[in-house]
Amino acid sequence: MDNLSVLEIFVRISEARNFTTVGNQLGISSSAISKAIARLEERLRVRLFHRSTRIVTLTPEGTLFLKRCRRILDEIEAAKNELSESQLLPYGKLKVSIPSIGALFMPQFVKFSQQYPDIELEIDSNDAMVDLIEEGFDAVIRIGELTDSRLMARVLGSYKRILVGSPDYLLKAGIPEKPEDLIKHTCIMYRYKSTGKLDIWPTSQHSQILQTEWPTRMVINTLEPLICCAENGLGIACIPDLSIHSQVNTGKLITVLDDFNNDITTCRVLWPSGKYLSPKLRVFIDFMVENLFKN
Repeated sequence: MDNLSVLEIFVRISEARNFTTVGNQLGISSSAISKAIARLEERLRVRLFHRSTRIVTLTPEGTLFLKRCRRILDEIEAAKNELSESQLLPYGKLKVSIPSIGALFMPQFVKFSQQYPDIELEIDSNDAMVDLIEEGFDAVIRIGELTDSRLMARVLGSYKRILVGSPDYLLKAGIPEKPEDLIKHTCIMYRYKSTGKLDIWPTSQHSQILQTEWPTRMVINTLEPLICCAENGLGIACIPDLSIHSQVNTGKLITVLDDFNNDITTCRVLWPSGKYLSPKLRVFIDFMVENLFKN
């Protein structure tokens, strides 16, 4: 058990990158943490961390060792879960990564937390393709196709990116009838934080004019300001339909170029295929499949 404790300390330091932080988490001194890691390195005869006054980082050997340690600790947790009757009720920390559009789903996350008060949710909002296994996530919610064979997946639902403008703007600038007409309009573009690339509008493939030639009024990397600018008549924007149902239904925003738009974006929940499906993870997956795309 002492060896397992050291492995847990090692994994925590790998995530926190700071001895003091881990010491505070475990209620022991940073000196004791440092000595435990030093003894582990001595037994293994390798250096696991590069140390500085402010941060510690994994060595290549430490990175390799971390993979094994996480698997060992996951197996220990799975064994305890299988043997413990108390695990009939889901509880514990659940670390989840969601895309930036996931902010729209927060009411469902609140509902989940209310239904399962013993589960502590840790939510990371990030459009980057995180390494679910390496970064210690229990599950991630992502859009697009599944490309990692190490992961299991279930479809949560789908949405469509639509082009919209305010009635005032379209009255002044006119309604575009084909994608090429966008050259006469001002466009509000979305830039992905993870890649720095501009969103490719779903009508681009129908146009003889490059999207980069469209006049751009503003570039934004979060969804709420993008909606606000479109509502206030700054130009045409491409926005997920699930985020502007009310604006479209009430006529505050009007869709354009629908005949050229065949966009369908699928959203999935992913988790490691080799990971024991603990009760907390099982209820999370089932809840999200049932509720995430419901208003």
